[in-house]
Amino acid sequence: MLTYLIRRVLLMIPTLLGITVLVFAVMASAPGGISAQGLVQGQDLKPEEKAAMLAYYNKRYGLDDPAPVQYLRWLNNVSPIGFTFDDEGNMGGFSFTKGSDLGESFNYGRSVSELIKERLPITLLLNVITIPLIYIFSIAIGIKAATDRGGSFDVSSNAIMLGLWSVPTMLVGVLLIGFFANSQHWQWFPTSGLSDREALDMTFLPSGLALLDIGKLFAFMVFGAFSMVLFSQWDQRKTRTLLAVIIGIALGSWMAMAHPETLLLNWLLLPLLGAVTLGIMAWTDFSLIRIGGLGFIGAGLGVLLALMTIDSDMERGYLLDRIWHLVLPIVTLSYGSFAFLAKLVRTSVLENLQMDYARTARAKGVSEEDVLHRHVFRNSLLPLITASAGILPGLLAGSVIVESIFSIDGMGKLSIEAVMGRDKELILSITLISGLLTLLGYLIADFFYTLVDPRVSYE
Repeated sequence: MLTYLIRRVLLMIPTLLGITVLVFAVMASAPGGISAQGLVQGQDLKPEEKAAMLAYYNKRYGLDDPAPVQYLRWLNNVSPIGFTFDDEGNMGGFSFTKGSDLGESFNYGRSVSELIKERLPITLLLNVITIPLIYIFSIAIGIKAATDRGGSFDVSSNAIMLGLWSVPTMLVGVLLIGFFANSQHWQWFPTSGLSDREALDMTFLPSGLALLDIGKLFAFMVFGAFSMVLFSQWDQRKTRTLLAVIIGIALGSWMAMAHPETLLLNWLLLPLLGAVTLGIMAWTDFSLIRIGGLGFIGAGLGVLLALMTIDSDMERGYLLDRIWHLVLPIVTLSYGSFAFLAKLVRTSVLENLQMDYARTARAKGVSEEDVLHRHVFRNSLLPLITASAGILPGLLAGSVIVESIFSIDGMGKLSIEAVMGRDKELILSITLISGLLTLLGYLIADFFYTLVDPRVSYE
């Protein structure tokens, strides 16, 4: 295994070189190429000012050199070993300890390393939250759909997953902002950014509540969740669904009263949305949706009722403010991959349920639950792991759209700004880091193969 890992890590080096060479070649062959002329285009400069600016860029970044020389210079700078240069650009000796330098951004006038240190954690935060949510829900829904083949849950979930996968990310982001962040509709979430300016001066956790208020908040939340969980386990399915529809209509009407603008739309859409959502949750026999969904709604209602009875001024704190800002971007970033993986899990589980080893286990008297969870599920993970290698690159690419729509200063938005500004150093550095993360994703997928399938060995 160690030999395989070393070989794969060494193979990353030529792969990354090939990726950066391709990107650099595209940049060099584009209209205007990689030159100082492209950096000063569109600026209202006098001829002598333009000449001085061109001379400055050429001297500082070597943009008057041939494209291969520019690429080799950049490659020498980012490599931890290579040739050293003095302030005049004269080549020195070869050094094994010169360190890596990603260069300086043309547009920002700052070190590329500093820009990436600021932006990369934001994009990684979005993906670290999104990936577990995608896998948890897609595995649960995919398994349930496979075991209910041809049933109501299978048919409805297939239709929903197909619809989600078909809707473009850009359209979903705009619609979420238009309905859930617009003051004319339901201004439940902020329109942009990851935090308010005021949140930087707040404490990390919520503050301003007395001990009695905290106890009241916790008690209402527990009572609401417990009540709805008990309600979700009621045996009378039709009566349970009817009561859930009535509760949904009441909640939708309550929300409509809080948003008097566009009165007709709110009074029609919100009660209908509440009735359909709670009715489906109460009707389904899928316990994760019925018990978990209704319990979550009950906990939320308990918190809202507690906040309405609390007299003291509560400050939400930095953590809740960040979570509040993350809701819409994470939904926009995750729904497409979630729909794809849920369909993949369903197909894989169905295929393995019909395999000979599953039929043999049933013939030996093994229960259907044990066949599913102890035999079928593990083998069904193999296609999921294969697809997971492309999830991280896909989410990184999706971050470009999501960060632009929600004005999040992450790597996606930085990539667009670099391309628009023909920022060679920044584009190549972002390409290098994105390629490295992609290759690491494939390496991790190969490692998980050995954990799931004992037949796979890299010795």
